Amino acid sequence: MFAPTTPIEGVPDAGDRRRAALGRVLLTLAFAALFSSIVFHSSGGLQLGTLTDVEVALDAIAGLLVMAAVLAASPQSKPWGVVSVACFGLLAFVTGCSILWAINPSTAWIETNRTIALFSAFMIGVAAVRLAPNRWRSLLGGLLLSAVVISGYSLLTKVYPDSFAASETYGRLRDPFGYWNAVGLTAALGLPAAVWLSARREGHSALAILAFPASGLLVVALLMSYSRGALLAAIIGLAFWLIAVPLRLRSATLLIAGGGLGLLLGLWAFGQSGLSNDRVELLLRSDAGRELGVGLLALIILLLIIGLISTWLRERATWSQSSKRGAGTVLIVCLALIPIGVAAVLATSEKGFGTSVSDGWTQLTDPNTKQPRNDPSRLTAVGNVRSRYWRDAITIFKARPIIGVGAGGYANARLVIRKDDLDVLHAHGFFVQTAADLGLIGLAVTLALLAAWLAGAWRATGPWRGSQRRDWSHERVGLCAMAASVVVFGVHSLVDWTWLIPGTTVPALVLAGWLVARGRPLEDLPELGNLRLRIRTGLRTPLRAVLAVLVLIAAATSVWAAMLPQRAVNQNNDAIEALSKSDTQAAQNFAREAYASNPLSVTPLFTLAAAQSAAGQSVEARATFESAVHQQPSVVASWLALARFELLVAKDPEAAMAALKPALYLDPRSDVARALYLQAYRAAQKAGGKKR
Repeated sequence: MFAPTTPIEGVPDAGDRRRAALGRVLLTLAFAALFSSIVFHSSGGLQLGTLTDVEVALDAIAGLLVMAAVLAASPQSKPWGVVSVACFGLLAFVTGCSILWAINPSTAWIETNRTIALFSAFMIGVAAVRLAPNRWRSLLGGLLLSAVVISGYSLLTKVYPDSFAASETYGRLRDPFGYWNAVGLTAALGLPAAVWLSARREGHSALAILAFPASGLLVVALLMSYSRGALLAAIIGLAFWLIAVPLRLRSATLLIAGGGLGLLLGLWAFGQSGLSNDRVELLLRSDAGRELGVGLLALIILLLIIGLISTWLRERATWSQSSKRGAGTVLIVCLALIPIGVAAVLATSEKGFGTSVSDGWTQLTDPNTKQPRNDPSRLTAVGNVRSRYWRDAITIFKARPIIGVGAGGYANARLVIRKDDLDVLHAHGFFVQTAADLGLIGLAVTLALLAAWLAGAWRATGPWRGSQRRDWSHERVGLCAMAASVVVFGVHSLVDWTWLIPGTTVPALVLAGWLVARGRPLEDLPELGNLRLRIRTGLRTPLRAVLAVLVLIAAATSVWAAMLPQRAVNQNNDAIEALSKSDTQAAQNFAREAYASNPLSVTPLFTLAAAQSAAGQSVEARATFESAVHQQPSVVASWLALARFELLVAKDPEAAMAALKPALYLDPRSDVARALYLQAYRAAQKAGGKKR
């Protein structure tokens, strides 16, 4: 009855559109699953076992994607982002070279593996944009979805503490990371993506509506983490978006609704002792949590209604260009008036503007200033403990300005100069940590990487190179949202150590890699063709095939290097278990295998010496402890282990005191070293009395 229709050439049919939509959804879920699984598996990233799993996964995924990108590369494509890739690779190389001069080579190896994994995350973004340049929406959607899932889970620990956080002692949100500032940063990273989703001129209206409750949840999680750094980073990132992207009215609608209502719920939560105070009984936390759950549900429903009304009005209202331009100008002026208003308030205060600024700067930089309390009041406080860590990092840098103390060496080097009893692993600031660990060499490479990335990001988000077109395409808006999230991460990294937490760093680096390798806009790209056919063509090209093999070898080497430290830990645990069963020979064998797996760590030597001592081989045990001291003379643990052996096994208090003197020099405030020295001193006095 009806003649069959034939598809028009160049126009996708309904089946093609459905397959494309399904592909976008699956890729979005894949990115969200990657980012979320890293968070829930690695937590804070300080446990070597889970960190190794993440490193292996990132290295393997990056290797496969880069290999595919090399094979599928178009002959006309330019190597966009190659300078940034080279600088990041050089940073990983310098970090690895620092093992040669590090005061703790074992820690330097672990930090090298971490840096390589972060480089792999960067390369995932670089390779992904090469393989699927039109899938930038999936990356932004995956970031937003993972941020909402993680923030929602964190809030659930407050709503249902008996099920998710029965043993929690702090009022601040810190799960699933175990660190509150990471929770705040995750929420802040998702906010630019939420604004993009609601403000974009394309896509389904339902997604724009969902952005409203998503932003509300992110704001509540950000506030309840009490993270000043994350709040500052979010403000700067959103300010960048509002200034750069001409979708200010749409963005302001979301920010006023989601930010305002989220702020109200957060302020209410601040006033509930069961939600904001530390060391609250579980019953009180549960009661307050149920009330918070009701508030969150009401927030979601109200924001859904606001989003529905806003989207409906936006699609039907017509604004002239002059009206839009005027309203956007008003928003920018209001944004610029905020610091002016703050200055006016300070000027009219009792202290006056100059004194207020001076006092604030003193509280920020004085290591001895009063630290803020661990409650909501810290959001408006200026003082912080980080000034101590920054001061110590600068002192370490001045002692070894060229090469530093080696990757991860800050923790050990600080023990010599610290003026408190805090055990600190990181300097809480990327640049000060890099200065202490890698010196001027590391700083130079880092600044080169920053400059190269900024140039690449400007190329991707600014007016297109050499083109007269200055219009805002859908892709350019999305890339600006990516840039805003990277800005959030960069600002936060200046004042905290969350770049060492994979759950916060990996999403930001994937976005950064995508941005810097973006190159030409989508409308200027040649037809790439089927990906499978492109890969097959690359396999038949000798040069590309060789490069792909080299990439695969590099990825396999990175995976192998990442696994060795954890393998050594497992073997050392086997040695300890054998020693607990009095099987000293098996313990020695396992310990030697552990040392062979990680010859930079002295922990297997401690276990080996303990097994030798238990077997009555005191001479061999002393030689093993002395070997550990010679290998890591700047690490206090080596001297303490030797001192314990001399005092408790060899019964030589004089030798123990001789070993404890370097330990006390390396850590003058060590309670363990002091107690051992006092014990050795008394034993020496007692032995001297018996001789007389």
